[in-house]
Amino acid sequence: MNKRLKVLFLKQPPGRRDPWVKDAEEAIGSRHDLIEFDSSAPLAPQFAGVDVVIDQGGSLGTREMADLCGSIKLWQILGTGFDKMDLAYWQAKNIPVANTPGPFSAVPLAECALMYMIMLSRKWHYTQEHLKQGIFYVDFGRELDGTTLLLFGFGASAQELARRVRPFGVRIQAIDIREIGEEEKREFGLAEVGKPEDLDRLLPGCDFLSLHLHLNAQTRNIIDGRRLASMKPEAFLINVARGALVDEQALYEALRTGRLAGAGLDVFAQEPLDPNNPLLKLPNVVATPHISGTTYGTSKRRGICVAENLDRIAQGLEPLYLIAKKSEANTATR
Repeated sequence: MNKRLKVLFLKQPPGRRDPWVKDAEEAIGSRHDLIEFDSSAPLAPQFAGVDVVIDQGGSLGTREMADLCGSIKLWQILGTGFDKMDLAYWQAKNIPVANTPGPFSAVPLAECALMYMIMLSRKWHYTQEHLKQGIFYVDFGRELDGTTLLLFGFGASAQELARRVRPFGVRIQAIDIREIGEEEKREFGLAEVGKPEDLDRLLPGCDFLSLHLHLNAQTRNIIDGRRLASMKPEAFLINVARGALVDEQALYEALRTGRLAGAGLDVFAQEPLDPNNPLLKLPNVVATPHISGTTYGTSKRRGICVAENLDRIAQGLEPLYLIAKKSEANTATR
């Protein structure tokens, strides 16, 4: 028999809630008792008797909250990333944590990465300036056909990008901590695969490097000045994952001096980004404000995922997409 759950919903400030909150609430419906967390009220009474906490974005929980979750059945992140929460503390308290992982946002992430590839290879910023100045016929772009794309991390979003670039005639390489088998290589048309230790070997030959990693202690600034310098000057960097995967100062210098042809960036080490950040002044940068996965489809899929987990708990089943161990989470790809 299904149990009616008491669910505490930690929501982002107004203006950043919908459609995420609305879609989750609609998916959950009236099957469970949803209570909105009040940051101005005492914590303890709000957490009393709670079965599940929904944390929009995975950044709203505090250690004080975790200390009040002794009998909680799940801390559910409405989002993919868990780098903004103290996951080790939650797990030390034996609080199960789940997210709505890569497959729910993989398609829009891949589409955005492909958009960057096309815009950069066809010199989008330069063409717009020339158009405004009445300068025609001078911008020579590059075709994607025959280029090499190196996917660093071969999870859901990288796989969707591989599906989309293959018809363009792009040669695809993939690096992941796990073993990529022959069947998977055939399915996605991978010309070469490797492990993280192969990154330095493959970087010099790629035309596009696209990042699809979670951020953690091992991956922070994994693309540093040395690795950027090893890429050919005609190459482009694509990042729709996490900004701090890249040493931004080293990236800026590489782009400014022409050691790297360009970058497509949806994420930054510090967000929101200062509008005066010098990266935004460069003509070889295409940037968006962390919206690559922000589509109505992503919101609905994540809301359905959260509702399914609540229903599973109500039925006495284990929730889906549990983040089992921090060490395992650190190796995950997006």
